Amino acid sequence: MTTDNVVTVRGLRKTYGLGPGAVTAVDGIDFDIARGEVFALLGPNGAGKSSTVEILEGYHDRSGGEVAVLGADPQRLHGRALLDWKARIGIVLQSPNEQNPLTVRQMLTQFASLYPRPRGVGEVIDAVGLSEKANARIGKLSGGQRRRVDVALGIIGRPELLFLDEPTTGFDPQARREFWGLIRDLQQDGTSILLTTHYLDEAAHLADRVGIIAAGRLVDIGPVDEIGGADARVPLVRWRESDGVHAQRSHEPARLVAELAARFGGEPPALEVIRPSLEDVYLELIRRTKADAASAAPEEALA
Repeated sequence: MTTDNVVTVRGLRKTYGLGPGAVTAVDGIDFDIARGEVFALLGPNGAGKSSTVEILEGYHDRSGGEVAVLGADPQRLHGRALLDWKARIGIVLQSPNEQNPLTVRQMLTQFASLYPRPRGVGEVIDAVGLSEKANARIGKLSGGQRRRVDVALGIIGRPELLFLDEPTTGFDPQARREFWGLIRDLQQDGTSILLTTHYLDEAAHLADRVGIIAAGRLVDIGPVDEIGGADARVPLVRWRESDGVHAQRSHEPARLVAELAARFGGEPPALEVIRPSLEDVYLELIRRTKADAASAAPEEALA
């Protein structure tokens, strides 16, 4: 991964409406995405994820701040410059194709013709696991198979930056694992990826770094195994004694387990060492953000 950035965001704001009824969806966030990185932007519904991503994709104008995507400000691009810029990005939207009369091969061939150096149609069909459905009409495919078509359309142009919005919705467990392998292959090929997903295990598996957004603000950002800080990563040791289940957080779980083993003369009953997952950390950050917002509301009302 090189040090140059494919995405730079500084003080990004997005407000919908005017006057007292205006709603601030994005409230001054900063982040970068390095070339070759998989970056996951996580947050609950209504947090500002979609507004942020749609601004980066060039679908919406921002209300304030600065944005650079592949070295350009999408809001200032027009005409040929805009078309050339769009040819360098790939987008996999959340809603799959449902009423499409074309076959998988026809659709990909049509899309491939729009790009200066597309991937081979057969190569992409194989990569997304649709070899046996290449000549099937898209409208006749299952939901998961149509989702794979969406992914294929997103990568056919050999994008430098790929936007993935809930990419594995409708996938069965095996298909999800196969898709994760595809993402790793794309990253190895030099593609930078911005991922939004509600599957926290997916983000933990794929992302180099994550940013967590809540109420329009970025509440934390960093490598997957560092997000939330050291205190959020303290393991929980749990065991059972005659008076019930005991649990204790410990920065040195091995030492605590050894002490318990010495006291019990062997492994304590029902011993577990639970290391907080990305999902655990994420849920705690969101809970804390909501609690802080609720406690601040009465103070703002009195001000």
